[in-house]
Amino acid sequence: MSHLNPVPSGETSPEGTGAPLDPGQQLSALLARCSRGDEQAFAQLYDATARRVHGLVLRVVRDPAQAEEVTQEVYLQAWRTCARYDAAKGSALSWLMTLAHRRAVDRVRAAEAASRQDTTYHQRTQVVPHDATAEAAESSMEARRVRTALAELSTIQREALELAYFGGYTHTEVATMLDLPVGTAKTRIRDGLIRLRDAMGVGQ
Repeated sequence: MSHLNPVPSGETSPEGTGAPLDPGQQLSALLARCSRGDEQAFAQLYDATARRVHGLVLRVVRDPAQAEEVTQEVYLQAWRTCARYDAAKGSALSWLMTLAHRRAVDRVRAAEAASRQDTTYHQRTQVVPHDATAEAAESSMEARRVRTALAELSTIQREALELAYFGGYTHTEVATMLDLPVGTAKTRIRDGLIRLRDAMGVGQ
């Protein structure tokens, strides 16, 4: 189900057939207009995608007030950097959702850092058991391995995995966001998981 606003007159299929753009092409066209400073196009982009962007951010930060702030930051960043969007590397919605996920993760990390700073005194006055220290070190190493492995995936595999496992969306929702058939979305997620497992050396 599309939530896109109608494309302004004159914006039709790039093939010159006069056919209306599909939802994915509409978003790409709006981003192209935003890159030229078109505020009306930006308003349309916001109306078409804000519900999904806010939903993803809320899933990550888990705080409604912070989710609202982060969502605003995402669209500010999108306005400033939309000229960098490359349709050859993925859909416009995927680009926007990636911005949202990264911004939300940054907010969570900042909150965690502030929390650690607040408890520094208590941490220094307590003896940390060896097992807990080892576990923390192992978790940190595992996180680095995952980030390294994700970097080795193709763009289409990585964006599908990020939406499914970081964003918490179902295969059907991922398919909708990436403008794909459900079967194709499942295949990308499955293939990405296989490559991620191989890159991490799981089961070897």
